[in-house]
Amino acid sequence: MARTRGWAALAMAALLATGACARGEDTSDTPAPVGSEGQQVAQSAAADGPTCTLQAFGGQAFDVKTATVGFSQSEKEANPFRIAETQSIKDEAKALGVANLRVTNAQSQFSKQISDVQQLIAQGAKLLVIAPLNSDGWEPVLKQAAEKKIPIITIDRKINAKPCTDYLTFIGSDFYEQGKRAADQMIAALDGTGEVAILLGAPGNNVTTDRTAGFKDRIAEKAPNIKITFEQTGEFTREKGQQVTEQLIQSRPTTSGIYAENDEMALGAVTALKGAGKTAGQVKIVSIDGTRAAVQGIVDGWLYSVIESNPRFGPLAFQTAQKFVAGEAIPATTIISDREYTTANAKDSLGHAY
Repeated sequence: MARTRGWAALAMAALLATGACARGEDTSDTPAPVGSEGQQVAQSAAADGPTCTLQAFGGQAFDVKTATVGFSQSEKEANPFRIAETQSIKDEAKALGVANLRVTNAQSQFSKQISDVQQLIAQGAKLLVIAPLNSDGWEPVLKQAAEKKIPIITIDRKINAKPCTDYLTFIGSDFYEQGKRAADQMIAALDGTGEVAILLGAPGNNVTTDRTAGFKDRIAEKAPNIKITFEQTGEFTREKGQQVTEQLIQSRPTTSGIYAENDEMALGAVTALKGAGKTAGQVKIVSIDGTRAAVQGIVDGWLYSVIESNPRFGPLAFQTAQKFVAGEAIPATTIISDREYTTANAKDSLGHAY
């Protein structure tokens, strides 16, 4: 995946605690992030990348604080990533004094997300922040938004459309790079040899595609003695991750590593391994997200490493919107920096996980 990076900006992240839990999750309170560790940081980039201005977009200036702002969440808020993401949007809107924030949740149904956003447009939204469930199929929404010149900021997943025309900008992680970094951790865990299974994320979005490609490309480049012998979607859920891992244990008992494309599937895999009588660390698990339960899993020896995918988009999303309506140039893509959790830092970093 080509990496188009945006302006360097340190977002003042909202401090939040994600105590809500999905079925089977730990019920301990999540400590709020402290210091600068919980903040999203946009990676530095050259200034010659594609940008968009209010004039080029063809829109009219408005006051973000008094306008109707719509936020469309894609998935059920059982996943800690989604809980933290929505809370970050709400917290930043409150901190800025945004008077009319309207939040919808598609409950993991793409048709509902489309109708949710169409309803937000009908309700007079001047700005839309969307966490897309899928990357394709947005044409009805994009057409309606374009007719009214409503800027759309997409976060955490991309829409396959044209920036500054169909939507304004994308803010999120470099998912291909996340896959490569996960592969580096797996190579270290297995000393460059072994059988690895991939618990794929949900199909139909660029996160799954890029995290898979990055991992496979890196393994092929750096560790040809690691063989990927099993791939199956766990749909980014803990329950499905457990079910797929139970199948894996039966069909590929010699598996020495599991790459889970999010923490929820990794935690489901841990449950399956425990149920099969495996001991902590017997199968090396590397995942992506940075939830507190997964970082605790490193401390407890069940996970080897976690690559962060920071969900605290509120400050950066609203900062981008305010810059845009003020006439400043906005990059087509803003890539954020993500940390890694390992045995060396997991215990001390629990307070920064979400």
